This record gives sequence, structure tokens and C-alpha cells, in this order.
Amino acid sequence: MKKYTDLEYLQLPKWKRLVYTLVCFVCAIPSGIWNFVKKIFTAVVGFFKAIGTECADIYFTFVNGDWKTRVSFVVMGFGSIARGQILRGLLFLAMEIIFVVYMFAGGAHWMGQLMTLGTRGPEKVYDPIMDVYNTYYHDNSFKILLYGVLTIFFIVGLIFTWRINIKQNKISQQILASGKKLKSGKDDLRSLVDDNFHATLLSLPLVGILVFTVMPMVFMILVAFTNYDSLHNGYTNNLFSWVGLESFNTMFNWTGDNVNYSVTFGEILSWTLIWAFFATFTNYFLGMGVAMMINKKGIKWKKFWRSCLVMTVAVPQFISLMYVSKMFANNGIVNGFLLDMKWISEVLPFWTDVNWARVMVIILNVWVGIPYLMLMVTGILMNIPQDLYESAKIDGANAWQQYTKITLPYMLFVTGPYLLTSFTGNMNNFNVIFLLTGGGPNMTDVPGVLGAPGETDLLVTWLFKMITTSEPAAYNLASVIGIMVFVVVAGISLVVYNVMPSIKNEEDFQ
Repeated sequence: MKKYTDLEYLQLPKWKRLVYTLVCFVCAIPSGIWNFVKKIFTAVVGFFKAIGTECADIYFTFVNGDWKTRVSFVVMGFGSIARGQILRGLLFLAMEIIFVVYMFAGGAHWMGQLMTLGTRGPEKVYDPIMDVYNTYYHDNSFKILLYGVLTIFFIVGLIFTWRINIKQNKISQQILASGKKLKSGKDDLRSLVDDNFHATLLSLPLVGILVFTVMPMVFMILVAFTNYDSLHNGYTNNLFSWVGLESFNTMFNWTGDNVNYSVTFGEILSWTLIWAFFATFTNYFLGMGVAMMINKKGIKWKKFWRSCLVMTVAVPQFISLMYVSKMFANNGIVNGFLLDMKWISEVLPFWTDVNWARVMVIILNVWVGIPYLMLMVTGILMNIPQDLYESAKIDGANAWQQYTKITLPYMLFVTGPYLLTSFTGNMNNFNVIFLLTGGGPNMTDVPGVLGAPGETDLLVTWLFKMITTSEPAAYNLASVIGIMVFVVVAGISLVVYNVMPSIKNEEDFQ
């Protein structure tokens, strides 16, 4: 294929530019995949090289270190305390003591049972004196998995801290060998609120991310490899155990059986992507249009129009969506009014027909989302230099050309990250779907699928139904869906984020 220069490309007709861009995109796919594979391979090789380098450094630190450094390999912080850095040494020692106490208090027990997730489930024992059966509970699979994951994080944290402890001993020994003085505890405290103040501020959010985001994510992923459901809840009923890829096989196995989760997953995933696309861009462009109309010169009562839209934001979304859902029901106000006016002869199936329901949720999401976009876009529009529009008018540009050449590029550049987060947020937009349609109407071609998925269900609402309304509640299958949602959202986010102009060309509008 002939490669055009920038000047030759600009001289092409618009349809040829579009065809050329599409051809270049298709031709770039194989090289893009190959580059991605090479990056993964390079990252894996780099990881093992880094491990080898760290191991070599640890070995030579022990061989060339003094007795204080060598003792620190076993008693963390000993070298720092012996060299006068009391605060550092006590922090390292405290970490080791906490770890040892935790392991003796129960960590070792949970790790020992993590491979089996428990061996003794609940059992009923007959009491001849009272003539009743008493239930005795033993192992708890849920606790074993939860605390096992927590113990793994503790072990990783200890290894990381132990490595820092070794590095500190090596650095301290080198500083003393050069004749310099080590930092005191006061210097360390002063550094935490001065030179390394950024690290001090980020430490608490980092711990929060690990505890409330990373750990639950790891736990959810591991649940997908078990048979955890309401019949195997790990304590009051049967224990659950590791089943490998059985849950994934159930979800993605293309069989001819009536209970076909793969077909259901494919249909719901496709609707989720369609919903996220329209829910994002209809709100974006219509919200931008409303903001531009209100900001237009000559428009009176601008504060009044903005206040009207702001008032809709003040009303709780739960109330608004539930009320609108009842309005458009078969026996609701809208159908009743249309029948009374003789405009229709039978009720309109707003929520009972798949096409009507999908169109309605997109339209009503526009009604809910426009006020937010209007408020956000208003501030951005005010920052666009007015001399750009004046220059465009002098050059003969009409309103549409001003919008496509000035307003839209500027808006897309500034709000690119917002569009990405809005798209991923709409893929998990539980409220609008669940409160308007409850996921209905039900799918008729997938009988027996847990959760009774509907035609407007998103993956997240199907997941919710699977663990709250189905019997048995399939937590393992719900976890598989959660993993797939994460994979899809993360994949789209990474690809789009790396091609956005606001990330690649940060200096363009500065």
C-alpha cells in the first residue's frame, strides 16, 4: 500500500482519507499484536532478570556485610539499631514481631488449610438424653479463603520490608565506610514531613487501596475457582472446595443444551457495550448542546435555565427512576393518558418489549445525565478563547464549522479522560437499569440459566441477580462474570487511554 505524506493526505478527498485511514488501521493490527506480544515477553524477561539481580545483591550483601548486617537477615532492624538509627530499626523490628504474632495466632493455621479450604464440615450428632440432633460446626471455608489471602499479603509485605531492611544495612555500611554520618531519628522524622512528604501523604491511600480494592479483587478471582454457592457456603451448609476451571467451563462452553451460559453471556455483553456507547455519547453531545445553547449570546434568563437543570440533580436518582418506571408501566400515567386521548388503541409495551425497553432506558438515561454534563461543559466552554471564534467568523466559517473545528476538538481534548471513565462507569451502571426495568423483559431463549437474565440486563445486574434471586446462589459463576467485566473494562480503558490526544499530546492546548 502506498504511504502518503501529510501534504498528500490533506489533498485527498474526504472519502479517500477515510478509506486510507481504515486501511492503515487494518494493516497496523498484525504489527500491533506482534508488538504487544514482544512487550509481554520483554516484561517477563525483565521480571526474571530483576529477580536475579535482587538475589545476587542479597547474596553479596550477606557475604560482604559486617556482623550487624548479617544478624539483620534474621532479626530485622538489628543493624539499624546497632548503628544508632533507633527509629528505623524499631519500625523494621515491629513489622517482624507483628508478622510472627499473627502467624502464631492463626495465620499459619489458615495457610495450612488454604489448599483444601477445610476438611470437616458441619455434622449432626444425636443427643440421646435430649433426644435431639445437635449440629456442630467445624471448618469454615469462607474464613479459610479470606484469611488465607490476608496471610499471603502479610507474607508478601514481610518479604518487601525484609528486602528494604537489607538494603538499608548495605547503604548504612557504605556511608560509614566513606566516613560520613548516618541520619538520626530526628532527621528521618524531618524527612517524612519535608523531602518525602509526598510518600507520607500517599501511604494511607495506598494502604486503603490494598485493603479495600486489591484484596477483595484477589478474593473474588479465587472464588471463581471454587464451587462456592448457597449449597456450599463453607460453614452452615457444605464446605466449598477448589474446582479449577470448572466455573469458566460452565460459563463459556458452547453446547447445544438448554442451559447455555455462553449464549447468555454473549448476548448480555453485546447489549452492555451497546448501552455503554449510547449512554455515554448521547449524554455527552446533548449535554454539550444544552450548555452551548444556554451560553449563547442573547439568551435571556441563563441562571434560570441552569437552575432548572440543577434542581433535577438535587432530586435523589432512586426516587426519579422509580417514579418514571411506574409512569411508563402498562397501567401507568403515560399509557392511561394516551388511551384516554384515543391516540392509541392498546397499551404501548414500554417495559415488556425488548426494543421498546432498550430504547426507553437510553432515552431516560439522557434525561438523568444531561444536567451533569451541562454543568461540567459550561465551565470548559467559558475557557475557550473567544478570539478563535472571531477569527473563524472573519474567515467565513459557519456555526457548524466553528463547532467541528474549534469547540469539539477542544472539548474532546479536555474531556477525553472523562469520556473514558463515563464509558466504563456506564458498563457498570446498576441504578438506571435495575430501577427502570429490573433487567426485563426476561429472556425466553435461555431457560434454566441462573439469575433469570433479562433483555436489558447488564453484566453487573445479571451478576447481582445470580447471587440474590437465583437458587442456588452461584457466587462462583458471579465471580467469573465479575472477572470478565474487569477484563473488558480494563482492556478498553488501557487501549483508549493510550491513544487519547489529551494523553499523547498534553502540550497542544497549553
